[in-house]
Amino acid sequence: MKSRFAFFRRHQLSAYLFLLPALLILALFGFWPVLYGSYLSFTDYSLVRETHWRGLANYIYIFNNDMFLTGLKNSILFLLIVPCIQICAISLAVLVNHQLPGMRLFRVAYYVPVVTTVSVVGIMWGFMFHDQGALNYILLKLHAINAPVAWLSDDSIALFAVMFVSLWRGLGWYMVMYLAALQSIPSEMQEAATLDGANAWQRFWKITVPMLMPTISVCSIMSVLAALKAYQEVDVLTQGGPMNSTFTALYYAYDQGLKHLKLPRGLAASFVVSLVCMAIAALCLRYLRPRHR
Repeated sequence: MKSRFAFFRRHQLSAYLFLLPALLILALFGFWPVLYGSYLSFTDYSLVRETHWRGLANYIYIFNNDMFLTGLKNSILFLLIVPCIQICAISLAVLVNHQLPGMRLFRVAYYVPVVTTVSVVGIMWGFMFHDQGALNYILLKLHAINAPVAWLSDDSIALFAVMFVSLWRGLGWYMVMYLAALQSIPSEMQEAATLDGANAWQRFWKITVPMLMPTISVCSIMSVLAALKAYQEVDVLTQGGPMNSTFTALYYAYDQGLKHLKLPRGLAASFVVSLVCMAIAALCLRYLRPRHR
């Protein structure tokens, strides 16, 4: 018995030793910056003067700041793309999950936006959304609109234009994840359901969707976090305008911390965004986790 316990302890020690380098790197570049940044959000940290403890002053400031409240509202509004992107990604995965000629080309084409740099995306969609751009040209030719639409300079629709770009960029990533999950579903289950008289729609809802629930849960959490942390598309397309209509909470953190050198305020805003992300991720885990009967 003692030899067996010694065997397990020795193997556990070996496992922890292999994990130790990765844990040290994670602690150094992950946990420590988060903890130190959280501490600085309660101070008046500056590069040119002594740091003093300010308590909740930075948090009180940002919650009394209309720009931050607008950014927080826009970040939460960004969550509207989460169900859209998941439904579209599942639909695309089902469509490309067939062994047809040229299907690999479609899979690659849908994934190209994922590996395209955000600067190229900004330039391309900037031209697309221009008053004389391709989008207005197509809509005018189809008689869907009577005059060019100012997609990025109209404060009532600019945020939705940015949200569409975010959806376009992330669609291929989630499609690949759902495609991998679809291909892991045993074909025998589909065949048995077909023999029992189930049609395609019944097989999808009774077999495919339940088997996809773990992937749906993971992808939903990832897309929720990405939506709440929206920054890149805002920066390259609108820089928070027009009239601060596309300001997000994370873009406010960048604006305060790096552009105006108010680092504690930016850290406070980032910490609030992190808390909102954790709260909504916990809700997703609670309500989207697979339920076994």
